[in-house]
Amino acid sequence: MALSYKARKRWSLVVLLVGMPAYVVLAVTLMGHIQRLPLWLEVPAYLVLGFAWILPFKRVFLGVGQPDPDQPADHDE
Repeated sequence: MALSYKARKRWSLVVLLVGMPAYVVLAVTLMGHIQRLPLWLEVPAYLVLGFAWILPFKRVFLGVGQPDPDQPADHDE
């Protein structure tokens, strides 16, 4: 089932305001539980973790910054 534009917009806010901070805490906790990595390995690990959160939510954010496609276009001519 495809989400409507309004639903995608709402879910994107939930993901950004609740999910992302929770993921950051989880990622930092995970990195804190493993032994300190060398800097050349730690930086890429944080980069991978920084981009990994978006992969499951890519479809939710698709087109959210665009005008609502369900609204009729106003043509003031």
